[in-house]
Amino acid sequence: MSTITAPEQILQDRFAASAQNQGEMPVTGMTWLGHERILCVDGIDAKRFLQGQLTCDVNLLANPGSTLGARCNPKGRIQSSFRLLHHAENTYLLALHKDVLESQSSDLGKYAVFFKASISDASPDWVRIGLWGPQAAQALQHTGFTPPEHTDQVTTSPRGAVIRVPGIDRFEVWLAEETALPTLDLMQTIATPTALNAWLLLQIRNGLGEIDAATRESFIPQMLNMQLFGAVSFRKGCYTGQEIVARMQYLGKLKRRMFRLLMTGDQPLPAGTPIVNHASGQTLGEVVLSACAGTQVEILAVLQKDAAQLVQLSAIDSEGPLLTIADLPYDIELAASEAAPAN
Repeated sequence: MSTITAPEQILQDRFAASAQNQGEMPVTGMTWLGHERILCVDGIDAKRFLQGQLTCDVNLLANPGSTLGARCNPKGRIQSSFRLLHHAENTYLLALHKDVLESQSSDLGKYAVFFKASISDASPDWVRIGLWGPQAAQALQHTGFTPPEHTDQVTTSPRGAVIRVPGIDRFEVWLAEETALPTLDLMQTIATPTALNAWLLLQIRNGLGEIDAATRESFIPQMLNMQLFGAVSFRKGCYTGQEIVARMQYLGKLKRRMFRLLMTGDQPLPAGTPIVNHASGQTLGEVVLSACAGTQVEILAVLQKDAAQLVQLSAIDSEGPLLTIADLPYDIELAASEAAPAN
């Protein structure tokens, strides 16, 4: 059973102020990404090792550089989704859901023994913050960072690193643990601390799902629309699960993919919650991520494509709350990618 360290307790207290009001969304806000942990892969073979394990193209990463990605099992099913940070020449950091860190470390460790690479839990060394809003760049500058201009671009300072992530004025701030609290004090003069729900809501609205223990090995990357974010390379060499992922892209017809749904209520649905045909009770998919937006819940769920837009949907079972499909920011791009395979 894991214990809460003193710094973690301070962070929990600092960002718990609005936890009771899940609908809060500061115009310029910040939150602690405490639902994720950091796996470090280090060593002279780290790049070569990861290139053969991950869906993203590690060889293309600048130093520093970042990308979204996934690690699949041999059947192409995602074991973990993550943000990868090329932190130093032979050091890579993977931020992934805390509930899959141990299992992913174990799975990767089976292959790392054949390389000059080590795997460790680097979570205690970092404090990761989600930052957003029209004054987010100003908050970064106030703490000595230069805001990155492009998505996935990384800038660094003695305090840590900043990554611009998909969406408008959104950043991940990776702070070195020893200077994190003073940096947060400065950042807080411009950005309002708030609970994790706000960041998850922004993730949902930008169509960014995440794998946790409930959905581990449930989906292939295209079901989470990951190919639209550069998280899947169809040009790199072999990696674990590559044959299945590539076959689906070039030869198969994807029958399930991720949709954004809306539901009246104030309680998020746990990942893995069934989504069903309201009339028949037939299961059509499952929840990937969920967060509150006032009196409404927003959801990302992987659903059967053909049925999702033809039937009335409900959560849990046919007696559960009704759901409606909402737009994703990349709907047009997604439709185009489904009409023509990758080059």
